[in-house]
Amino acid sequence: MLGGYKIEGRRAAEIAASVERAVGAGELEPGQLLPPMRELAVELGVNPNTVAAAYRTLRERGVIETDGRRGSRVRSKPATTGREAIRVDVPAGVRDVANGNPNVGLLPSLAKAFAAAAEHHDREPVLYGDAAVEPELARLARAALDADGVPDGPVQVACGSLDVIERVLAVHLKPGDTVAVEDPGWGSLLDLVPAVGLRTVPVGVDDEGPLPDDVRRALVAGARALVVTDRAQNPTGAAVSAARARALRSVLKEHPDVLLIEDDHGHGIVDLPLHPLAGTTRSWAFVRSAAKAYGPDLRLAVFTGDAVTVDRVRGRQRLGPGWVSRVGQRALARLWADGAVDPKVVAGAYGVRRNALIAALAERGVAAHGRSGMNVWIPVPDETGAVARLLHAGWAVAPGARFRMGAAPGIRVTVSTLTEQETVRLAEAVAAAVGTGAGPVRGFV
Repeated sequence: MLGGYKIEGRRAAEIAASVERAVGAGELEPGQLLPPMRELAVELGVNPNTVAAAYRTLRERGVIETDGRRGSRVRSKPATTGREAIRVDVPAGVRDVANGNPNVGLLPSLAKAFAAAAEHHDREPVLYGDAAVEPELARLARAALDADGVPDGPVQVACGSLDVIERVLAVHLKPGDTVAVEDPGWGSLLDLVPAVGLRTVPVGVDDEGPLPDDVRRALVAGARALVVTDRAQNPTGAAVSAARARALRSVLKEHPDVLLIEDDHGHGIVDLPLHPLAGTTRSWAFVRSAAKAYGPDLRLAVFTGDAVTVDRVRGRQRLGPGWVSRVGQRALARLWADGAVDPKVVAGAYGVRRNALIAALAERGVAAHGRSGMNVWIPVPDETGAVARLLHAGWAVAPGARFRMGAAPGIRVTVSTLTEQETVRLAEAVAAAVGTGAGPVRGFV
């Protein structure tokens, strides 16, 4: 059943750690069946309740899943390993269009903003007990949110979008609750949800965002939370349209107790209007990250939400990191105030590259998607084969398995640094690797 691996331990924590360690090391593979609890208890010489507690811990951590009489098995995408492990090693001489990084030529210089923030710190150091949020950053953030129609709410700061999402889920949900997530969707989020003891239910996506019927089914089935990417959805480039927002609001009004989390990480790199869903349910959070527009190492995100949600997150932050560096906050405020990033310029640069690749693929009979952001999603019949053939042809693309639950196979191409000449060569390579044919009609499923 387990090949050559032997589960060890006398206490529940030791047994769980033994299994988790083996999954992380690849000694227990995704889908591998674990011994029945009573059988493992006899083998280890412990009470069956001890093994049951260990398996429960592993389920809550997203390492295993249990299917009644069919037993417990390692999850197909265990949180222990993470989807980042599903990547292509890029050999020398191979063009990397898998990394998801922004074009460094479109990132602003941070030197002056951080120098000014540091000088301010020298004059007025932030000390314990001072406000956690830089007032000017909060003012600028709230003004931008108001302009985009995001409901009024307090502004708080965290270390990136995923940090906000994790904290908001933690203050509202309990282990075992279900979260509706986009499929295909952000691989890190698909890892995070089971890693904190929550269950995921997939919601299909098309170019205009989550499919309303899928959202309704997930909420009727008992999902306690829904996570939506407003624009520049990773990996598909979807952006919630005005019509889709109306349809989703209608669904959410039927479930006012659902926790809604909106991720607008594309703010600053897209020129499509925002159509927020926030405020449709009692509990909600809306987050904007600086990573894509100002660089991944500027680990800052501002978020707002209903007063209870923001207050709960603020309380948890006080018990952990305390606050996010006010020096970094002041620097971001300076960048925003100075207009260091022009969304139209950046969105235009990415849009030219996306549209050129999609058009070049269409000319060769290959359907592709990318309404916003820096990625293009290409449905393929054989994901593994396509990735391997493209690698042989000199192109490293991201396997769709990093972003999928039940959605159909695909590959993701990051276009942020593609040149005009490379676009044609890449389109030819993709067409040769995947063949031609129409893409799916109903979402990316």
